[in-house]
Amino acid sequence: MKILLAGDSTVAACPSYEYPMSGWGAHLAPETYWWAAVHNFAKGGATTESFREEGLWTQLLHQTVAGDVVLIQFGHNDQKREHLAARTGYSDNLRRMVAEVRAKGGVPILCTSVERRHFLAGALQATLGEYPAVVRELGSELGLDVIDLNQWTRTLYEELGEEKSKELFFHFAPGAHAHWAGGLEDNTHFHQKGATMIAGYVAEQLETLGFVGARA
Repeated sequence: MKILLAGDSTVAACPSYEYPMSGWGAHLAPETYWWAAVHNFAKGGATTESFREEGLWTQLLHQTVAGDVVLIQFGHNDQKREHLAARTGYSDNLRRMVAEVRAKGGVPILCTSVERRHFLAGALQATLGEYPAVVRELGSELGLDVIDLNQWTRTLYEELGEEKSKELFFHFAPGAHAHWAGGLEDNTHFHQKGATMIAGYVAEQLETLGFVGARA
């Protein structure tokens, strides 16, 4: 069995010059048994549309065989494009992806988008509109398992609090990172610490669903 990942930068492996920025998919392999090989096709900036247009979805499907698990997480960039609204282009594209994975004998699992870290007056704000709700609804409609990363990350940030949750994200003071000499406060992309925590949760959910063994 393989685990194949489709998604955006919050899932993708980042280039070495951005280290320690990371998507959670880059840390999933060590969280599972060695026989559950992980193939990460996620790409920064990807939408449910561009992922197909750039050929990444075709590559993923080409490697999918019966019994493989395909995790699908989009939304952050779809949200920026009017024609990919949650209940129109986005949901239509996800339905098509699910159908194509099933046609290959694979097992599609939808993931709600990880939440951005956006606090206002001490309260965590929801930034992804209807996108997480649509994924949950598609899970019920299509008989799919859903890994609710949006709810889990919201709970995580709230438990850590506004200041402590910064440690999960890509925050650097001026001069602390060679690529961002002027400093950076990025509340969308994860530091390795945050990405690893999310990967651990995904692995636990896959174990609960019966797709991988317990972590070593």
